[in-house]
Amino acid sequence: MQQSDLDFAEMFAAREAQRSNMHARHLNEQLVRVLKTIGYDVGFQKGTGQYLYDRDGARYLDLLSGFGVFALGRNHPVLRKALQSVLDADMPNLVQLDVSTLAGILAERLLEQVPYLDKVFFANSGAECVEAAIKFARGATGRNGIVNCDHSYHGLTYGALSLTDDPNFQGGFGQLLPGVTTIPFNDLAALEKALSTREIAAFIVEPIQGKGVNMPTDEFLPAAAALCKRYGTLFVADEIQTGMGRTGRFLAVEHWNVEPDMVLLSKALSGGHVPVGAVLTRKAIFDKIFNRMDRAVVHGSTFAKNDLAMAAGIATLEVLKAEKLVEAAAKRGAELRLALTRMVPGYELLKEVRGKGLMIGVEFGPPKSLRLKASWTMLESANKGLFVQLITVPLFKDHKILTQVAGHGLHTVKLLPPLTITEDDCSWIERSFDQVIADSHKVPGAIWSLGKTLVDNAMRKSA
Repeated sequence: MQQSDLDFAEMFAAREAQRSNMHARHLNEQLVRVLKTIGYDVGFQKGTGQYLYDRDGARYLDLLSGFGVFALGRNHPVLRKALQSVLDADMPNLVQLDVSTLAGILAERLLEQVPYLDKVFFANSGAECVEAAIKFARGATGRNGIVNCDHSYHGLTYGALSLTDDPNFQGGFGQLLPGVTTIPFNDLAALEKALSTREIAAFIVEPIQGKGVNMPTDEFLPAAAALCKRYGTLFVADEIQTGMGRTGRFLAVEHWNVEPDMVLLSKALSGGHVPVGAVLTRKAIFDKIFNRMDRAVVHGSTFAKNDLAMAAGIATLEVLKAEKLVEAAAKRGAELRLALTRMVPGYELLKEVRGKGLMIGVEFGPPKSLRLKASWTMLESANKGLFVQLITVPLFKDHKILTQVAGHGLHTVKLLPPLTITEDDCSWIERSFDQVIADSHKVPGAIWSLGKTLVDNAMRKSA
């Protein structure tokens, strides 16, 4: 095949049947094994909006959206046209000894959404934004300490991993970043104790925690911001998953009228095509980092302001506004949470439904009846959180709904759909959850047979 003959649709079709073998041989073999074990190796062929299509043409509703990347759905025509226009324009991309026009436009438009902040630093990912925030906070304050919350997730690079409170991610990688203090989420007394040392550069927090969809109390974020101001600590809102309209506001902190010193954005800002991240910050912080001409490039990232990424961000903001997707997320999310919450009294395994906008956690818990309790205990003894797989797997196999568990060892299913989902999609979700949860209360039954299979697999792993 010559260069001029490259046809990626043709290449995809020709090699699609080998995808698992290629990944097992050249990439992550364990991921291939996981997908085969739980029956997710269906070979997705196409993605349009909120829907995925497998190798047999079956349609799935995507409630995972690439961990929140596809807020606009997959392959949005406005995004595709925007990116094609950049490729057709022969722009002088990444000159480095120049400044980017498109980066200036995207920064301007982001700051219009967050008018109390003044400057933007672009990165390639959410984790890069967290790394930048750590450096900026330390450089601006002259302090080393960082406070995070338990159950937090901020990324998997070195500094971000140090703030990610999960031994399953942290284990095996040696000593992490020093100076990190972890407090319980929603614990203002613990936060004040840490900040009162006046050694803390930044408090970095997810307004709604992605791992578990844990909600702040109404007092927590406003009071935390006030404590940060009192003790000279920077308040950093990690909105990488919650931002860009996900919770029914452009930023989740808007629900609590909080104005952080830094806001971190990524995921949905990409439009689902080109990785991009943004750190929005106050001028006083920015100017302490880039404070002289010889420090103009003291922090940066080679590909961060590339024209395709900047165009994707600009186009994403345009679509959010034109299609009123922030408002749609608020409306659809409220309707869906209400429908799912109404199921709680009818099912002893269903504990709580929580969230804002289209970031929803459906939590399950131990039953009271003896028959269900015995089955629950069997699963939990084998592997904590295994019960939730009895929900997510049949949702996928029987109802064509792609979901995820909200974190390792948790009993919460997280819904993070594209903001474009329709009323019919919400009915699909409601019917499917109702059926699967009802089936989980039938012992013996098909779902608990699946549970025995999962237990056997868990036992083999630990053997």
